[in-house]
Amino acid sequence: MASVSTKPVTWGILSTAKIGRKKVIPAMKQGKLCRIRAIASRDEAGARQVADELGIPKAYGSYEELLADPEIEAVYNPLPNHLHVPWSIKAAEAGKHVLCEKPISLTAAEAQTLLEVRDRTGVLITEAFMVRSHPQWLRPRELVRQGRIGKLRAIQGAFSYSNTDPKNIRNQADIGGGGIYDIGCYPIVISRFLFEAEPTRVVGLIERDPEMKVDRLTSALLDFPEGQASFVCSTQMVSYQRIQVFGTKGRIEIEIPFNSPPDKPCRIFVDDGSQLADASAQAETFEVVDQYTIQGELFSEAVRSGKPVEFPLEDAVKNMRAIDALFLSAETGKWEKV
Repeated sequence: MASVSTKPVTWGILSTAKIGRKKVIPAMKQGKLCRIRAIASRDEAGARQVADELGIPKAYGSYEELLADPEIEAVYNPLPNHLHVPWSIKAAEAGKHVLCEKPISLTAAEAQTLLEVRDRTGVLITEAFMVRSHPQWLRPRELVRQGRIGKLRAIQGAFSYSNTDPKNIRNQADIGGGGIYDIGCYPIVISRFLFEAEPTRVVGLIERDPEMKVDRLTSALLDFPEGQASFVCSTQMVSYQRIQVFGTKGRIEIEIPFNSPPDKPCRIFVDDGSQLADASAQAETFEVVDQYTIQGELFSEAVRSGKPVEFPLEDAVKNMRAIDALFLSAETGKWEKV
């Protein structure tokens, strides 16, 4: 019999969202501390179909039913963005720990409301930025801390894909669609992760789809106390992602920074800049891991141990403040304080 500290956490999934079906649930099932017990949808037949496909014992026809299940200890919330806060609150008030998909909210003020709920209910609520637990990101942070690339000065990133389907939730402006919420949040959180600081001000240039009104192309610049970060993100460009990290004495390139494959090794390149055309870059390869498995295990471990997580809910609020400032800057055409 497992000890209390290693007993798996019993999970429920709020909705049959694609990210849960295709990525998160299968990955969590591979972990030792995650036991997926139930899934809920507003369509019970749909929930049952997904439950059968993924080997989940229980299926519910409403989110309320899942939250009322006394067996469920924690929930994963991959609902559309505008439902993240309302249902995370309901889950917390039902006594469930909450791992909520990014972005955790639509504004920093909305995210802030979760702090009171967390403190009042005593449950764990965190934002699901799985990239921060992948070895290919822990290693660059270690190299920066060690001074391997000298002093960190700049981070440049690109993240894009093409989706012009107006029925897709990512293209519905009134429920939190658009590129910044979907993918722009990643280079923001990673820049904060590596600088280990908050941007003081940001400037953003946003182009919106004339019909769907979502932000489809964004260029952003974040000013940190010790350097700068910039990125471009788009929902209507060629699929691509890459991050470059520049220091005074070297450079780190993350090959597949965000959608790291769960079945293939990942690589970063560390370059001292002594030769052009990447000739001096040295590759570091990481063993095959699934970042969603790691994320689920770390969350479950925190639930069991009661120890603080590295990135608590306060961190999610800070990330939303940077996003808020970017949207505001696009409207004013000026630098905006974070």
